[in-house]
Amino acid sequence: MEKKFDYRKMLQYFLQGLLILAPIAITIYAIFFVVSTIDSWIPIFSVTDANGVQHVRNYGLGFILIIIAIITLGYFSSFFITARIVSFLDKLMQKTPGIKHIYGPTRDFFEAFAGDKKKFTQNVLANVDDNDVWRMGFITQNDMSDFGLINYIAVYVPMAYSVAGNVYIIPKSRIKPITNITSAQTMKFAVSGGVTDISEDAG
Repeated sequence: MEKKFDYRKMLQYFLQGLLILAPIAITIYAIFFVVSTIDSWIPIFSVTDANGVQHVRNYGLGFILIIIAIITLGYFSSFFITARIVSFLDKLMQKTPGIKHIYGPTRDFFEAFAGDKKKFTQNVLANVDDNDVWRMGFITQNDMSDFGLINYIAVYVPMAYSVAGNVYIIPKSRIKPITNITSAQTMKFAVSGGVTDISEDAG
């Protein structure tokens, strides 16, 4: 008897192949996009196409040079004289009209992740809506009395699959510290939409 073509099996195999290939392809594309974008900032080598338009072709060399420059800047910023210059430029940028509104929040954002004043270290469960629904977040301010709110704190709640998030001002009584996993694991779990297996990171 002639076998019938099983479309459902083919669809299953297609989805299984997609499940394997998609994360790899997206990761490779994201890395390629970041490297090629940064690479184009320094036009070391360039080619001209038939229309007379120049295209940068550094093949990663510009990216490497920028990374080295950033590491070098970070290294020299630890010295006294360089630190004073960086501090002067920082204060100048924060006092310059117009620029300070862009520079200040941007600097604070990166400082929260990687600076000496890291903010996303107190991972908590926040009862934002005053019901039995809890959100994963991070305490960014422990005292909101400057806003006329006593016993309130500021909690940053990241959004899934996004670099964006929301800040909520809620009473301290509606906060539960997360003690069984790290702040990095909490961030990863929240941003992944809850699909990340925390136990794998813990191992």
